Amino acid sequence: MDMLQQRERPPEVMPHNAMPQETATSASLYARWQWRALLGVTFCYLFYYTGRQTFGFAIPGIQAELGLSKSALGWVSATMLWAYAFGQSINGNLGDKFGGRVMMLAGAALSFLANLATSEASGLVSLIVCWGMNGYFQSMGFAPGSRLISNWWGHGKRGFVYSFYVGGSSLSSVIAYVLPIVILQLLGLGWREIFRYAPMLMVAGALVMFFFVRERPEDLGLKGPGDGHAPEQPAGGMGEMAEREYASSAARYKAVLSHWRLYVTALSIGFQNAARYALLIWIPVHFFGPQWKSHADSIDPMWITLALPVGMAIGAITNGWLSDTLFGSKRYLSIVSYMAIATVIALGMIALPHGSPWALVAIMACGFFVYGPASSFWALCPDIVGRKLAGTATGCVNFVSYLFAGLAEPMMGRLMDHTGSTAVIFPVVAAFCMASAITAIFIRR
Repeated sequence: MDMLQQRERPPEVMPHNAMPQETATSASLYARWQWRALLGVTFCYLFYYTGRQTFGFAIPGIQAELGLSKSALGWVSATMLWAYAFGQSINGNLGDKFGGRVMMLAGAALSFLANLATSEASGLVSLIVCWGMNGYFQSMGFAPGSRLISNWWGHGKRGFVYSFYVGGSSLSSVIAYVLPIVILQLLGLGWREIFRYAPMLMVAGALVMFFFVRERPEDLGLKGPGDGHAPEQPAGGMGEMAEREYASSAARYKAVLSHWRLYVTALSIGFQNAARYALLIWIPVHFFGPQWKSHADSIDPMWITLALPVGMAIGAITNGWLSDTLFGSKRYLSIVSYMAIATVIALGMIALPHGSPWALVAIMACGFFVYGPASSFWALCPDIVGRKLAGTATGCVNFVSYLFAGLAEPMMGRLMDHTGSTAVIFPVVAAFCMASAITAIFIRR
């Protein structure tokens, strides 16, 4: 009798009839939290650079008060970048272990304290120590945030996602440029206040992120995305292996460092990042120097320097998206094209008069093409090793990229002191861009 009643149960109450609705609900829930992860992490990193990209604006004030040369201050900047590089090699891996939410919040809080310590510096040694500590704490942001995003987004959308994320970091450069101008010019304060007030937004952004996002879909009972593969990579690669195989740090490093394409990617982004930081640190020194005042048709250098991070932001937003839509997720093609164009523009800027209005257009274009490939570079990391190793891979690649950037800083300061011209920045940037383009050809991924 019971069996007969079960057979006669109306079809509308059968358990399988509820499955489509449950699937739709799960998909809707996943999409909502997926976007929260992307928006929350991007919002946090939107303010992260207020903790480290303000140094160029402080250089004139530091020179005037402490009597330090550009070469010496180049070493201060290099120390921060090398500490950042060293931290990337560690904190990317820790992001895979502890998650992006905790790491990004801790990094913001500690970086804020290091900025406060830098504002109390009284000489070269204290500047190097405090700003170097800040570099390490700053490294707790990008790679863990990259891991968090890759937890929610698969291969087919990574170009778009990293364009969004890296575009947010580029807009962070805009904010990091605006705040010192406000502090120095509008409020009439000194270089020390740059380090005290500008990083406050960084802590606020990290707190919003921490309470707004969740680390991974599995924390909400949802299934995470498959890694997916580019056409030339066989299925069943690194990203499909069980997470328990990467429980130890040694296992994660061993797996990541077994991919030769990651080494080529690191070398190419190393040259790209050297060009980027040569612009970010020394462009304010170049355009806020005394030369611009000697030209009757000079435009306010504030607008020229702001054009750089704006161009970088737009470039980063476009490049990863183009790698998905135009190049079929073959990201090296979008990297090579942008870096080759950046080389030509940087060479062209050598001929521009110091205060020319055309400098506004040229520096924006230079920023656009120099920094644009960053979104494709970072999308390559989970593409190559899979999302479960994305933090470790991003950290290792970023270690090399900032090692190169750090090497470039004292060299730029030395060249400026030796030649007496800040315009030497442009041929150096062109050389870095060309080296990046040539190296990226071999990624072929």
